[in-house]
Amino acid sequence: MIDRLQKILSRHGIASRREAEQIILSGRVWVNGKKITELGTKANPDCDRIEVDGKLLQAHAPEFVYLLLNKPTGVVCTCDDPQQRKTVLDILPSQYQHVYPVGRLDYNSSGALILTNDGDFANYLMHPRHHVAKTYEVWVKDIPNSQTLKQWQEGIVLDGKRTLPATVNILQVERTSNHNLHQTPKTQLRIILEEGRNRQIRRVAEQLGHPVLALHRVAIASISLTSLKLGAYRSLTDYEIKKLCPIRS
Repeated sequence: MIDRLQKILSRHGIASRREAEQIILSGRVWVNGKKITELGTKANPDCDRIEVDGKLLQAHAPEFVYLLLNKPTGVVCTCDDPQQRKTVLDILPSQYQHVYPVGRLDYNSSGALILTNDGDFANYLMHPRHHVAKTYEVWVKDIPNSQTLKQWQEGIVLDGKRTLPATVNILQVERTSNHNLHQTPKTQLRIILEEGRNRQIRRVAEQLGHPVLALHRVAIASISLTSLKLGAYRSLTDYEIKKLCPIRS
């Protein structure tokens, strides 16, 4: 079937469609012996010879895979890291080396991360207009007062644009113990966002004077980690896939 190259690469689990566009633009894709750098280029994987970084793309795309991973800290959400840090693919079995993460969790954050080789599914979840909610449990320095929480809930300006309203509630507070009178108290918040700007929670918390001490994502939409241990993964059920992405119904 003739299709755009970025869709073909995404369908074959090379990268998300957005990342596939960058791969094409950087001149890493060849079709029938010709380097391709234009995004509008189309090909047919059934009869065209498509190579990425010198590796031949198989004619038939692999079966779609949908995984939920409880990402530990100290792991990057990329398929390949120039700094040679551990990636999410390094903690998955070899049969899942063709999937890629949907969105990001930064190096020092942990929790729910979806990985797939289904480009349309990934694009649906990441598109801002779909407002896929993500739930976090976050430890911050000190104890935010009600005015600070209200600011966070209503949105603050980042990079010249106000953040969308968010749900921000206090779960617990740990105060100074009698044995360590100089210890700063800390607060655990439950935060629900319907957008995902780069390091958004950390940047908002810093701006409001309560730097993040630890950040853990506990759910994506209605898909919760529940009893999934750090570093463990499971396949999403058909029901969960359809719940996350109606176009897969």
